Amino acid sequence: MSGKVLRLAVALPLFVTGTLGHYLGWSPPDLFTVLLLAAYVAVGYDVVLGAFSNIARLRFLDERFLMTVASAGAVLIGEYPEGVAVMMFYVVGEIFESRAVERARESISDLMDLQQDYANLEINGSIETVDPDTVSVGDVLVIKPGERIPLDGTVTEGRTSLDMRALTGESAPRDTGPGDAALSGSVNLTNMIRIRVTAVYSESTATKVMDLVEDAASKKAHTEKFITRFSRYYTPTVVASAIALVVFPTLITGQWELWLYRGLTFLVVSCPCALVISVPMAFFSGIGRASGSGIMIKGSNYLEILSGADTAVFDKTGTLTEGRFSVDAVHAVGAEEGYVIEMAAKAELYSDHPLSETIKAEYGMDIGPEEVEYMENLAGRGIVAGVNGKTVHAGNRSLMEEIGTDFCADEGGGTNVHVAVDREYIGHIIVTDTVKEGAAEAVSELRAAGIRRMAILTGDNPSVSRAVGDAVGIEDVRAGLLPDGKMRELENIMEGSSGGTIFVGDGINDAPSLRRADAGIAMGVAGSGAAIEAADVVIMDDDLTKIASAIRISKKTMQIVRGNIVFILGVKFSVLALAMFGLAGMWAAVFADVGVSMIALANSARLLGMKNI
Repeated sequence: MSGKVLRLAVALPLFVTGTLGHYLGWSPPDLFTVLLLAAYVAVGYDVVLGAFSNIARLRFLDERFLMTVASAGAVLIGEYPEGVAVMMFYVVGEIFESRAVERARESISDLMDLQQDYANLEINGSIETVDPDTVSVGDVLVIKPGERIPLDGTVTEGRTSLDMRALTGESAPRDTGPGDAALSGSVNLTNMIRIRVTAVYSESTATKVMDLVEDAASKKAHTEKFITRFSRYYTPTVVASAIALVVFPTLITGQWELWLYRGLTFLVVSCPCALVISVPMAFFSGIGRASGSGIMIKGSNYLEILSGADTAVFDKTGTLTEGRFSVDAVHAVGAEEGYVIEMAAKAELYSDHPLSETIKAEYGMDIGPEEVEYMENLAGRGIVAGVNGKTVHAGNRSLMEEIGTDFCADEGGGTNVHVAVDREYIGHIIVTDTVKEGAAEAVSELRAAGIRRMAILTGDNPSVSRAVGDAVGIEDVRAGLLPDGKMRELENIMEGSSGGTIFVGDGINDAPSLRRADAGIAMGVAGSGAAIEAADVVIMDDDLTKIASAIRISKKTMQIVRGNIVFILGVKFSVLALAMFGLAGMWAAVFADVGVSMIALANSARLLGMKNI
């Protein structure tokens, strides 16, 4: 961009002096013609060369071709100031376009620095600087003040504050200590800490965010694709119309210079660059504005979907609730409570389900792998395992009914994990979860943002699920669903949606639903890799209220896109009509092209500066 600014700075005094001399009749007139031609060459030589290069490749119906023909034509018929003005203001428009795009890129430029190019690996008390790609899960890294965390991990030693603005949009640093998550891409602000790596480099948050940004550009909205197709047919049509405007009236009147001028004016007005530039710019600004708030949108097509969505479907555990369980009670039948916990914990040894982890933590004793002969995960029902020669079933009531065991009914207040040994029921464990802070507020904000229908789909028992629904304000709660049942229910809900359906989830079993929904939204911190991969939108800090923010940003983006299209076409068609009848000259044409482009770009870029959307 700096080269264009320099050339413009050289051409501007030549243009001003030449124009004044031309219109005021100063002597000698040839001097001012030379000054104007020098200004034309200085500011537009690369545009002309680009037009000829495209002609050689049979790709000449673009804005450079139109600007070259119109400006050179005006110069050839003696309208030097107007011909130079066309080229000069076109370059001014290019400079404004570059600056607008640069500003939009600045809103997500921090993401390009998320990845640290080294890691301080601690080995036997000494520290080695290594490539982050060589670090394994379980390794210990030392993070010094001022350094960016290279891989996801858990703090094992030290307390500090982490700057997470580039990831989550949080303006205030987050206080972090032992046991807390330390996400890659965060900057350590105060004290040295040690973290134990929980994800390899390719699976860490910073790498995933970078992948999202790189993928976003390739996914265009329907409106954006329409504009591309529109310009493909629009440009040759207006070129043919301009030729007809010159040829036919000239054959009738013989005033070829008059109609050539009108035809050139017609060409300048009809240049589609305002549409081709401003519409993608608006979508890019919308994605940039969202990323600045910690909302990663994988493409402009999902902005368009979000703007029209009227239905939201939620997973429960880990999405509306914290997903951090605790054992609330143990009820034994013909056995000790400790035995119920022991058998459940051993059966769950190889499971990483949150309920399993909670039960194992409650048992609190080491389990030898030799105690568990086999384990099978029964999707949506629980687990069957061989423990010390016994067959243990641990899961929900559906599993107990399946194996024909008499059991106590589910109790309210939490999720019931029923346990049977050799098909004999020995009791159940009540595990409780808490509703996320802000979940009810998020549901309320979604209604205000235009979501008229909401539902919860979960595999948990009905009483617990309805309690969560009551707490957050969602009446439609469908519980006890297996993964395939969840998908069927989602499809039924989608059939009743007039605008579009979003699905919000975080677990591996949510991935199919995230893919199936019109737009899938995953929680970035709590979410599994499969969920984040399947989702179209990722909330980087798990703040549910940002779902409504994403919808508001998408609606504002589409409002600006549609406003730009109406404004641009309205001005262009008005000036085109005036130009045909000689009521609009080249100066009006310049405004209808470059002026309108700059106004539309400024309108698109203002998304980035909006604080409260």
